[in-house]
Amino acid sequence: MAGHTENSITVDAPLDLVWDITNDIENWPELFSEYASVEVLRREGDTTTFRLTMHPDENGKVWSWVSERTPDRVARTVRARRVETGPFAHMDIFWEYVELPGGTRMRWVQDFAMKPDAPVDDAWMTDNINRNSRTQLALIRDRIEQVARDRRKAPVTPG
Repeated sequence: MAGHTENSITVDAPLDLVWDITNDIENWPELFSEYASVEVLRREGDTTTFRLTMHPDENGKVWSWVSERTPDRVARTVRARRVETGPFAHMDIFWEYVELPGGTRMRWVQDFAMKPDAPVDDAWMTDNINRNSRTQLALIRDRIEQVARDRRKAPVTPG
């Protein structure tokens, strides 16, 4: 059995703003509550390879891994995968952005499998990723909507 999750949220903000903020990898520690740091290791064309480090878990363990991410602005999609897979046999992530009359729908699809010797199985990780994705998506929505509100309120200075 492999794990599969699909979560989405609608953000009351223009697609370009949602795209720009969520694809600014260096700013992810300000966007996601779970990441302590991001280190960009390499950029090749549209692909960025980077190390994500999480805040310590409840046992004080710090998790870190290397991922590779390739956005396609024309298709409004992003494909990512873990390069250092840790307890995962594989982890592939697909982001999709859809412009709607009331904003932008952002959808995350994650396909993965846990290694046989991982401390948890696919079902446990599926539940964990679904729970965490809902939390992170809501946080991201709130942060982006605040930026959108601030930009709408900003006075326009004559040029």
